Parts: sequence; structure tokens; C-alpha cells
Amino acid sequence: MVAEKLQIKEELRVIPIWAFTISLLILAFGLPPFVIPVFFQKHNPQPLSFLLGYGLLMVMAGWLLLLGYVIRDARRRRMNSAVWAVLVLLIPNAIGFIIYFLLRQPLLVKCPQCPAQVHPNFNYCPQCKYNLHPACPKCAHVVQAGDAFCPHCAYELKGLPAAQG
Repeated sequence: MVAEKLQIKEELRVIPIWAFTISLLILAFGLPPFVIPVFFQKHNPQPLSFLLGYGLLMVMAGWLLLLGYVIRDARRRRMNSAVWAVLVLLIPNAIGFIIYFLLRQPLLVKCPQCPAQVHPNFNYCPQCKYNLHPACPKCAHVVQAGDAFCPHCAYELKGLPAAQG
């Protein structure tokens, strides 16, 4: 079984198009009221209102992108996306996002023998009973596919079906 690998390109693809679109619209239509006055003020080129307004728009756009990510990521991890969206919306100061990232389920993996999607902590596939985490028959520690000897007790694993997975 391969551990979950996070690729930034793959994770960015999880963010839905609607979240990208609304974030861009927020920035495109929200920024001019803060930028235009800066060009007409010669004595103070970057007023505090510009910095606060621009910062607020950036936070709103980023927050919306994260919300879209949580909704779609919860679905692909077979969690209740509506509940997580409400929690992320209602819990202030980005604590909802932090709770989601701490409690989210691992991604399901494909069984090497059949098309079933299984939890990475399962020892056997519930569809075909394939041994996903073969163990040494002597000490019961997990062994890797192709191991000739158990790395914990040196028991010879050659010819055992448990050393296939």
C-alpha cells in the first residue's frame, strides 16, 4: 500500500471553478474603490484605508478558495461536505479550517487485486479479502512485498502468500 502523497498541483485541482471565479470577481470589482483614490492623492500614496481594504479583499478571496477546497475535499474523502462547510463558515478565525485539516479522513486507496476503494488502514479488502498489509507469521509485524526475511525477527518469508502485498 502506498502512503498518501500530497502534490500541490493535484490539491489545487480540488478547488472548484466557482470558488476561483468568485474570488477573482471579488478582487476585480472590490479592488478599484481602494486603488483609484490612491492615484488622486499626492500627499499620501498608500493610505491606511487602501491597505486595510486590499488586505480584507485578499482574506475574503483566500477564505473562499479554502471553503471550496474543504467542500470538495470532504466529498472525495467520503465525509459529509455540508456539515464541514457549515462548521467552517460558523467557527470564526479560521479555526474551522484547522479543525477540518486535523480531523479529515485519509484518502481511499485502490485495492491491488480488485477495483474496490479501501481505507488505507484496512488489513484486508472487504470485496476480495486481499491481504493489504501482510504480516510475519511468527511475530505479526507488517512486512513489505518482496521481503525474504522479517525485519523484526528474521523469520524466512520465502514462499509465503503473506509477502505478496
